[in-house]
Amino acid sequence: MNNSMHYLMDYEDGIRVAAFGEIMLRLKSPGHERLMQSGTLEASFGGSEYNVLASLAQFGLRCKLVSQVPENDIGAACLGDIRSFGIETSDIRRHDARMGQYFLESGSNQRSGKVIYDRKGSAFAHFQKNDITWEDALADSQWFLVSGITPALSGELAEMTLEAIRVAKACGLTVVFDFNYRESLWRDNRLDAPDIMRKIVQHVDVLMASERDCMLCLDVSVGDTSPDGQGRNYALTEKMFERYPNLKVMSSTFRDVISADHHNLSAGLRDRSGYYVSRNFSLQNIVDRIGAGDAFAAGLIYGLMKNQGGQKALDFATAAACLKHSIPGDINRVTRKEIVDLLGGEFMGQVKR
Repeated sequence: MNNSMHYLMDYEDGIRVAAFGEIMLRLKSPGHERLMQSGTLEASFGGSEYNVLASLAQFGLRCKLVSQVPENDIGAACLGDIRSFGIETSDIRRHDARMGQYFLESGSNQRSGKVIYDRKGSAFAHFQKNDITWEDALADSQWFLVSGITPALSGELAEMTLEAIRVAKACGLTVVFDFNYRESLWRDNRLDAPDIMRKIVQHVDVLMASERDCMLCLDVSVGDTSPDGQGRNYALTEKMFERYPNLKVMSSTFRDVISADHHNLSAGLRDRSGYYVSRNFSLQNIVDRIGAGDAFAAGLIYGLMKNQGGQKALDFATAAACLKHSIPGDINRVTRKEIVDLLGGEFMGQVKR
């Protein structure tokens, strides 16, 4: 049986993934224009946890998002966008506050891209602990996802994140945490990132984090053990597994930036069986890199959920992230088969007829 047949025949759709996070309004200048150059902005929705669920829903999994959006037409449009992927919205609350948003300017060649966040006072930031009962929200789910962006938004949301993770573990769910460390968010909201992150990671099964994340927030570093990314990540994940025996999987991506339009992308993963390295993808003429980490997270969750093993899960995740660079918008609008075809070397840039 070839790899493509393995991926497709192993498909099941009874598993549900729940996630907790903010959806944002994305406002982007057209093409490679500077912000407000033509006075036009392209509007769409995105957000770390939502991006992951949208990918998983396209892979055929049942998904549920816990969030809060405005009680206005923008909030209604956001809910419609979420439902278009088949994601459950029964635990998305409405609030009389604004929509968090970010402005994006794409880079080109030697000009870097630019992101400007505008999310203070958003509807999601007003989420309160007594607004939700996690045992009910996570019922019938088997996996739970949250990123480090959510606890960085307020002290209340940090407490809610930790409570959600503890309940998920007590209910037997697999907990996935994407570190997504945003130093400015923690600083602006005057929160102690190391204290909160250490408490969270103690309950995590699957962790996506970089060496910088672990050094700044978890006081785990590897010194000068190796000059290359994979070698350093090998040592880092080894130390993390010693420090946090609850971890079952830890993965990191590596991006070599040649220019704004040309990156090399690879990844590494450690599980309790060993350490694995993905192939290196050369990404030229990049369309949109925003959401590539979320595409990787979705691919990794899917691969692990299907018990494909560390190497196959890592390969699937890296190929998913590779394809995201060809898709405008936050969300990776690709199918399982397209990822499998890329892994098998089929239709690489060719026109399908």
